Amino acid sequence: MIANRVEKGRYLDSVALMRVSRRLCALPGVDAAAAMIGTPANKDLMRDAGLLAKDGESAGPNDLIIAVRGAEAQAALDKALGFLSDRPAETTALSHARSLKGALQALPDANLALVSVPGVFAAHEARAALERGLNVLIFSDNVPIEDELALKNLAKERGLLLMGPDCGTALIGGTPLAFANAVPRGDIGIVSASGTGLQEVSTLIARLGGGVSHGIGVGGRDLDQRIGALATLAAIEALEADPGTSKIVLISKPPSPRVAARVTERLKTSPKPSIVCFIGAEGVTLRGAAESAAGRRLEWPDRPKVSPTAGKVIGLYCGGTLCAEAESIVGGRGQFVDLGDDEYTRGRPHPMIEPELRDEHLARALADPQVSVLLFDVVLGYGSHGNPAQVLVDALKGTKKLAVASVTGTEADPQVLSRQVAILKAAGVIVAPSNAHAAEFAASIAG
Repeated sequence: MIANRVEKGRYLDSVALMRVSRRLCALPGVDAAAAMIGTPANKDLMRDAGLLAKDGESAGPNDLIIAVRGAEAQAALDKALGFLSDRPAETTALSHARSLKGALQALPDANLALVSVPGVFAAHEARAALERGLNVLIFSDNVPIEDELALKNLAKERGLLLMGPDCGTALIGGTPLAFANAVPRGDIGIVSASGTGLQEVSTLIARLGGGVSHGIGVGGRDLDQRIGALATLAAIEALEADPGTSKIVLISKPPSPRVAARVTERLKTSPKPSIVCFIGAEGVTLRGAAESAAGRRLEWPDRPKVSPTAGKVIGLYCGGTLCAEAESIVGGRGQFVDLGDDEYTRGRPHPMIEPELRDEHLARALADPQVSVLLFDVVLGYGSHGNPAQVLVDALKGTKKLAVASVTGTEADPQVLSRQVAILKAAGVIVAPSNAHAAEFAASIAG
C-alpha cells in the first residue's frame, strides 16, 4: 500500500525532513517513506522510488509531501503529523520568523542573511536581502547561473558580499556559518570557491598553530567564465581592507584559465602576501596551502608501512574538493565519487549530514574483487553528522580491504577530532593527517 499526504504551503528544511523520514521508516509495517517538498525534481525521485500516489502528484513546489509504502502506511501517515511538529530541544530558545521582514524586526542590526531554501526560490530571497542592504550567504544549490550572475552584479553595485550559491562554508569574524569548523581567530584570511576546501585548510591551519581572520566562501561557480570571479574579487578587496588579516589564501577547484589569470594578476597588486591553491595544478594541495599560510609542515610521524597491493583505489567522498584533490593525486589508478554532487543530493540532505548516502556505493566496492584500497573523507564541524566515523565503521564491518581515511576537523568541533580518529583506528582504518596525505598513501600502495 502507498499512501501520501500533502501539507499545503508548508516548508521544512531538508534536515528536519530527513529526521521525519527516518522516524517513519523505523515504524512497524513501513517498507519505505519520505518527506519532501513538492518540487518537480523531488516528485521524480519519489516516483522512481515507488512512493508517489495520486495525492502527491497534485502537490506544488510550495507544498510538503509525506509518502509511505507498506502494510501500515496509513497509520504511519497519522503519526507523521506529530513528527513534523517536534523540534529539537536545543532550538526552542531561538528566535523564529517566517519572513525576511520579520527576521529584521527581531534582529534590526543584522548585516548578513543566510538563505537556505529550495534553489527555485533562493534568488528571490537573496535579492530581497541585498536590496535591504544585507550581505548574503546562499547555502541553496540548484540556482540557475543566470540568477547567480545577476545577484553578484547587484551585490557589486551595492558594495555587498554575495557568498554562493551553493556556499557550504564561511567563517565571518570568528562565527562559523553552515558547514564550518571551530577554529581559532588569527591573521589568515581565506577566499574559497569550495566549502570542504575551506574546511580542510582552516582546520589544518588550526592544527599547525595558526588562526583564521575570515573565511569567505564564494560558491563553486564563481571562477567560471560566466561569473568572472565577481565574489572572489570582492572578497579579496574586503580582506585587504581588514586590519586583522595579514595574508590571504585563495582556494578553488580548477577555474576558467582566463578567470584564474585575472584573479592571479589582481593578487599580485595586493599589499598582502597571498597563497593560491587551484586544485589539479601540478604539486598543489590543500595541505600545502595550509602549510604555506601557517609557516609549518604537517608531519605524519606514525605513517604505517604497508606492502603494495594489486588492484584499484575507490574513493567515496562527501566533500567535492577533497574528492577532486584525491583524484588528482591518485590519477588513473582510482575511481572517485563525489557524493555531495547535485545528482546525489536532490531531495536528500548532503552526505555530511547523512553519511549513510555512502553505504550503497561502499557495498558495491566491498563486493568488487578488483578493488584493493578504499579511500574516504570524514568531515566534522557544525551542521555535520554527530558521529560520522561510526557510520563509516559500521558500513565497513567485516571487510578485509585496506581502508584509508582523513578527518577534517578540530578538537573543538562538536564531534571532537581525537574521538573520531580513535573510532576509525580501533576498526583498523588507517587515518592520515590530511586528505592529501591519505591520497598519497593510497597511491603509493595501489597499482
